[in-house]
Amino acid sequence: MNRLFPLAAVCCLALTLPTAIQAETVYEMRIYTAHEGKLNDLLTRFRDHTCKLFEKHGMTNIGYFTPTDEGNDRLIYFLSYPSRDAREASWKAFLNDPDWKAAFAKSHENGPLVQKVEASFLVTTDYSPALNLRKSHEGDARLYELRTYTATPGNLSNLDARFRDHTIKLFAKHGMENVVYFHLMPDQKGAEDTLIYLISHRDAESSKAGFKAFGQDPEWQAARKASEENAGGPLTVKGGVQSQLMMPTNFSALQ
Repeated sequence: MNRLFPLAAVCCLALTLPTAIQAETVYEMRIYTAHEGKLNDLLTRFRDHTCKLFEKHGMTNIGYFTPTDEGNDRLIYFLSYPSRDAREASWKAFLNDPDWKAAFAKSHENGPLVQKVEASFLVTTDYSPALNLRKSHEGDARLYELRTYTATPGNLSNLDARFRDHTIKLFAKHGMENVVYFHLMPDQKGAEDTLIYLISHRDAESSKAGFKAFGQDPEWQAARKASEENAGGPLTVKGGVQSQLMMPTNFSALQ
């Protein structure tokens, strides 16, 4: 799994979406790296065809995002399913759907769109807020941040405890919205030491200001010190906190 994750008016939200996702749901994070100059074509295919066909075959569209850093030709998106078995059945039906085959062939007339696909299966942590799907017509699109933490050996539970008891409350205190927190499913590489989560901000300046205030908060400083003393050292490995700022596409449920 890569640990650094870095238009059109019609959208998939015309489809009926649930307002919240249940805790037992299985999630999939998929990262597509487009061929040079092909990202807009890939987004068009998702907007006009893929999202609707996902829903047709029992998948729930959660969020579709593009990184804010220039030249990052990635689409990062999240789906959910009732189970892993349901996921396999849905994808089999989707890939065999004549409408998908036609859309795929049409989009490839000038060459393939995607050069790399990465996928990870996730479940929410016990402290994650309920994931509520925003609708784009509400006009409140925010800047999202995908953050991935790699815990030091044996310390994922301690990292979780710090988030559960302190971090998420302090994020909210300093204007950052807690969206969802994930663990990798047990059969995924890195499951024993990885925390993945989404937060959102009003904009890039708010992100900088929020993290600055968070880092200077005496409550955070005390919580960090106590957690590291209890664990006998840092809870994340060197270079083990990675971040990607992203904007939702106009067909993303999360806005």
